[in-house]
Amino acid sequence: MPDRYAVIGNPVAHSRSPWIHAQFALQTGEAIAYEPLFAPLDGFAATVAAFRAAGGRGANVTLPFKEQACALSTQLSERARAAQAVNTLVFSADGVHGDNTDGYGLVSDLTVNLGFAIGGRRILLAGAGGAARGVLLPLLGERPSGLVIANRDVAKARALAGGFAGVTACGYADLAGERYDLVINATSASLADAALPLPTQIYGAGSLAYDMVYGRDTAFMRQARAQGAARTSDGAGMLVEQAAESFFLWRGVRPATAPVLAALRGA
Repeated sequence: MPDRYAVIGNPVAHSRSPWIHAQFALQTGEAIAYEPLFAPLDGFAATVAAFRAAGGRGANVTLPFKEQACALSTQLSERARAAQAVNTLVFSADGVHGDNTDGYGLVSDLTVNLGFAIGGRRILLAGAGGAARGVLLPLLGERPSGLVIANRDVAKARALAGGFAGVTACGYADLAGERYDLVINATSASLADAALPLPTQIYGAGSLAYDMVYGRDTAFMRQARAQGAARTSDGAGMLVEQAAESFFLWRGVRPATAPVLAALRGA
């Protein structure tokens, strides 16, 4: 019998994770079954408990349960503790290990798939919610020359920045006159195809505009091209890379991501 894994969310039917992990299993020969699990908004813990009791070995967690998954974990990785959010659960006799692979996925996509060296670059991170918090520690580990969090709610941005050395925060209007090498959209604006109120001259030479939303040419990406960004990318690579890190945590085998990403983009 294959080992059982799942992605738990609300909604969850749209998730590409079952397809991605099926490709990883075929590639590596690992015997796993991976399924989507819908959890009621007030029933995340019960859904996890039932899946674990039925033999589940681990799970991915998507919106809106990443903070609840953090609270449910009996052990946390350093990156999950920094993010205060968990997207990967590993079940064992010792309890529930919680990890966050989102930041790993973003950095891997940027540095490997897109060939963008982060070290010494100026980064603007738009948004101060869970998506932004989840990637801060891995981004800082690449030693950028500076990292600024911009958000409509400046107090929220400052509260997030305060937990990380060397990170500053501001509102969008305060960005006038600044230039960045990498601008990352960690807001939900692209889900409504809405652009961000970014100054027109914010992109430096050779800059990259990166949207965590995947599978579409977003308003943020279109705006970035119009404002002079040298390159744009959606978050499909981040999705595949974070999934590969979850697969590695569960199975001890690291799948090749390039063919899976190419197939996902082709689809």
